[in-house]
Amino acid sequence: MSTPAESENVMKKLRVAKLILNISVGESGDRLTRAAKVLEQLSGQTPVFSRARYTVRTFGIRRNEKIAVHVTIRGEKAEEMLERGLKVKEYELKKKNFADNGNFGFGIQEHIDLGLKYDPSTGIYGMDFYVVMKRAGGGRVAVRRKQQGRIGKPHRMTKEASHKWFVEKYEGILL
Repeated sequence: MSTPAESENVMKKLRVAKLILNISVGESGDRLTRAAKVLEQLSGQTPVFSRARYTVRTFGIRRNEKIAVHVTIRGEKAEEMLERGLKVKEYELKKKNFADNGNFGFGIQEHIDLGLKYDPSTGIYGMDFYVVMKRAGGGRVAVRRKQQGRIGKPHRMTKEASHKWFVEKYEGILL
């Protein structure tokens, strides 16, 4: 008979699929380009601009106007950036930060807390972190073009599994 440690399936282990960093400025122009510069310094990748879906006169934005900038980070770099973001939050997240599919997100007030030097010409930007979780085995079955299938119930990501992963890996505190 195998021990409980041996029977743990390595293909069910959780990992970070990707991390999305988003700075929503709410207007196009100089502030948005400076926000893009901040994300580029932080990630070393070229950020993508997001456009407004529709016009909101009270906010002063028009449809298809660039209002936000985001970057997607994968692999080791994503884990390292997540670690820096959680350090700013002091490894404390609310339970409502976790979605039913196991993904979670949080925001920080100032980007300079992540280790960047303050530059008066750039200013200070807050940003959103959104973490997409996946299991080591699987995921492609549901998104491939040919012979598409579904991920079985026991292999699907859950909120509880993400809670457990967060507490174990980062010794985090769930409020």
